[in-house]
Amino acid sequence: MPTRSQDQTQNLHILGTGRLPAFEDGPGVGLLESFPNCYPQRPYVISISFPEFTSLCPVTGQPDCGTISVEYVPDKLCVESKSFKLYMFAFRNHQSFMETITNTVLEDLRELLAPCWCRVKGLFVPRGGTRIHVFAEEFKEMPEEQDRRVREAVRAWRSEIDPHRS
Repeated sequence: MPTRSQDQTQNLHILGTGRLPAFEDGPGVGLLESFPNCYPQRPYVISISFPEFTSLCPVTGQPDCGTISVEYVPDKLCVESKSFKLYMFAFRNHQSFMETITNTVLEDLRELLAPCWCRVKGLFVPRGGTRIHVFAEEFKEMPEEQDRRVREAVRAWRSEIDPHRS
């Protein structure tokens, strides 16, 4: 018989239902679900990468493709990964500039999770000979000791993924 962790799943409604949410209105925070962070006392980084991202240019209607990566230090909540995937799918027929998309993802995650820190990277495939990478990040206002610990965790994370960056 399987064992269970203390993870709280009673408020997750998309996972396991076999039903997909309606995408007619495009992407929005309502497509995202969260669950309680079991370790709020410990700053740690969660990294999610969606390498099959597609959207449409708002001027030409041409497809834009790339990878959307999210890195965050959770506070009280974590994003549920399947809902994040479905949220990313909602951009497929959505017309928006790459800069707007990257910042919208950050704002939606901030609204849903209120994370201690979050960075969204939009690494878009070159089109017309031009490569565009967009980075948006934010630290939440926190008590001084918590802020120090979170920034220390982010610095350590960054040094692990890019040892040449300080």
